Amino acid sequence: MNYRLILRQLGLLVLVLSGLLLLIWGWSVIQFELIEHRPHATHLPILLSAAFGVVIAVIFLIVGKKPSNEQGTGLMGRREALLLVSMSWFVGAIVSAAPFLFWARMAGEKDHPYQSVINCFFEAMSGLTTTGATILTDISALPAPLLFWRAMIQWLGGLGIVVLFVAVLPSLGVGGKKLFRIESPGPEPEGVRPQIRETARVLWLIYVGLTLVEIVVYKFAGLQWFDASCHALTTLATGGFSTQNASIGGYDSRLVSTITIVFMILASTNFGLFYAAIRGRLSVIWQDSEFRCYLFLLAIGSAVIVCSLLVDGSEITTTTGEILPATIPNTLTHGVFTAVSIQTNTGFTTADYNTWPFAAKAVIVMMMFIGGCAGSTGGGIKVIRIYVAFKVMLGELERAFRPHVVRPLKVGKAAIDQELKLATIAYVLGIVVLFAAGAGGLMLLESGNPKCDFTTAATASVATICTVGPGLAKIGATQNYEWFSDASKLLLCVLMAIGRLEIFAVLVLFTPRFWRSS
Repeated sequence: MNYRLILRQLGLLVLVLSGLLLLIWGWSVIQFELIEHRPHATHLPILLSAAFGVVIAVIFLIVGKKPSNEQGTGLMGRREALLLVSMSWFVGAIVSAAPFLFWARMAGEKDHPYQSVINCFFEAMSGLTTTGATILTDISALPAPLLFWRAMIQWLGGLGIVVLFVAVLPSLGVGGKKLFRIESPGPEPEGVRPQIRETARVLWLIYVGLTLVEIVVYKFAGLQWFDASCHALTTLATGGFSTQNASIGGYDSRLVSTITIVFMILASTNFGLFYAAIRGRLSVIWQDSEFRCYLFLLAIGSAVIVCSLLVDGSEITTTTGEILPATIPNTLTHGVFTAVSIQTNTGFTTADYNTWPFAAKAVIVMMMFIGGCAGSTGGGIKVIRIYVAFKVMLGELERAFRPHVVRPLKVGKAAIDQELKLATIAYVLGIVVLFAAGAGGLMLLESGNPKCDFTTAATASVATICTVGPGLAKIGATQNYEWFSDASKLLLCVLMAIGRLEIFAVLVLFTPRFWRSS
């Protein structure tokens, strides 16, 4: 294992985060000190956080410095790539948590949740993994620079810190492709261009372009530039951190909700299709089996939720506390928004779906598991895996009464080989096992806590593994995770990282053979 190489790359990654903190510090000083002529309590904490990151980076770079007598090119192998990807998230979360902790300690916010190191780490891990689970009750009271930092770390995590790493740092050599294949979500992580750095650059150009477009559209819808920027960053990341206590529902605008729906769907679509569209191959989009299945599942889930609300006839409680009658416009607005937000694993809310009928909540939980498309910023099992697993099940069903029939499994025009079938089934099974283990672990750790009933523990487990954020019951649309014990929060952080890195990239680190030299 080439630990020096891993430390060097981690050092460079921490430098990137520190540089972004310095940019936010510079913006904050210009905005509050020079333009508004008033001091701001976040300036020193953010500056110290950047310095903290630089110190860590320098230590990593010095320890990881290649000795002058070392031979070889220092290329990254498979094991180094796996370890680097996993460590990037944990080290990144530590550095990203620093502004929250320093601000709470230095600004004298004695009762603020950010006084806790574990809470800050939880918030940072939730941001980088684009989960969107928060320990904050009063989000809007957080200073603007920290709100922007929360949005920024979600945006970075959206397409993957490691993909950005490969795009801007050419020093990884052929190891870059190994990193990209681990980080790029989905069962067949092929780039949209043959060269990995070119692939990463194209993906980031698309990502940045969509973000800028959404900022402008939000501005035209009436949001201030700051709110428009923060929500665009977290929408394209399918992260769900908001600047409002009531999330998107705080704007009480059907136009804002509709814009958010559109960009959540785009963010959870395979970015390779966007590249095909740019190249003029528009027909490829509708020919994509996963994309068609994705839209079908969104439509069916939305329809079931809306119909259940209409049939039940119960009033709809918005996240601002307003009570609305279950009319067709209201059920469409909040039902469709919730369905899209949950399946794309974004986690924005406009209504308290804890009060909805059982059928709607059952569909919400199923959509949490499904998630978005492969090659997108969405989480969950991924639509393509659900599609392949379903076709495998149908094939086995036919074999039960026609054992001599050999029918190739195809997704579109491509045949799925046995290896990919097994990998898909193993992944789906892994999600189910981890979900059960996570729920059981939370019930055990919170055994003396009356708040942690089975529904809360189960949905907290799936909401973190599938990077959704909000769940049901005590972690629902209007609730938060602050009341969990520190041990439970650390467990949830591990579940977030495992879910974001698609299980095996993290779990492999716990196998003894991984650490052996051969």
